[in-house]
Amino acid sequence: MVTITDDNAAEQPSRPISEAFGEDPARYDRARPRYPRELVDRVVAGLPGRSVLDVGCGTGIVARLFQAAGCEVLGVEPDERMAAFAAERGLPVDIAKFEDWDPAGRAFDALVAGMTWHWVDPVKGAQQAARVLRPGGRVALFWNAFQVPAGLAEAFAEVYARLLPDHPMYQHGLKAGRGVYAPFLTSTADVLRDTGAFDEAEQWHFDWQQAYTRDEWTDLAPTFGGHALLPKAKVTELMAGIGAEVDNAGGSFVAEYRTVAVTAVRKNS
Repeated sequence: MVTITDDNAAEQPSRPISEAFGEDPARYDRARPRYPRELVDRVVAGLPGRSVLDVGCGTGIVARLFQAAGCEVLGVEPDERMAAFAAERGLPVDIAKFEDWDPAGRAFDALVAGMTWHWVDPVKGAQQAARVLRPGGRVALFWNAFQVPAGLAEAFAEVYARLLPDHPMYQHGLKAGRGVYAPFLTSTADVLRDTGAFDEAEQWHFDWQQAYTRDEWTDLAPTFGGHALLPKAKVTELMAGIGAEVDNAGGSFVAEYRTVAVTAVRKNS
């Protein structure tokens, strides 16, 4: 089920990066890394119930993990293309920006957001989270950060520097590695605290690995922020360069992932 709200009525004058992820939902769903089961289990443990709100649910990657853990999940997603993909796979979705979304009296035992909270207005988002969570409910906002082997990271950076020197993947992602979200976690915890509605926020992290072939990495890389806004010929050229570097490294590699989370429990009063 997809529910469209009035939040989608007005067309935006430009296409920000956040709107580009829906260009190819099937590819996004296929290529994007998942999240550790330990994270899901830790969020679910101790909840007052099993109702979960997935903010920026996209194609339903996070939602399906919580459904598999026995939760009833509702998604909120501003991109109709992503929402339709998720709905076709059994996730009820309201199409809206979370800050403007009308919960219509509904309350939840957990609010989760995987790789999406940085697109939400931090203050309005935290206030909305406080409104829709039951006492004892948990907000859990998390991201996957990766680090490719050092030599390969340098080779990838050279490709970006040559073809797209201003792209954020070069300016921030490859340089920062698994620490890319650290400042954002601290600021998000501060905003949750400032609502007065949550217990002291915690930061969690889970380290894991994933092996990639040349084709798997060049399938994933165009789903990174901003690539879908580039001319297709430029993306093709970029992926050819990236793929050649994976070939030079033996045709495959192992990426070191760190799933990082900021989480807090809704106060009882």
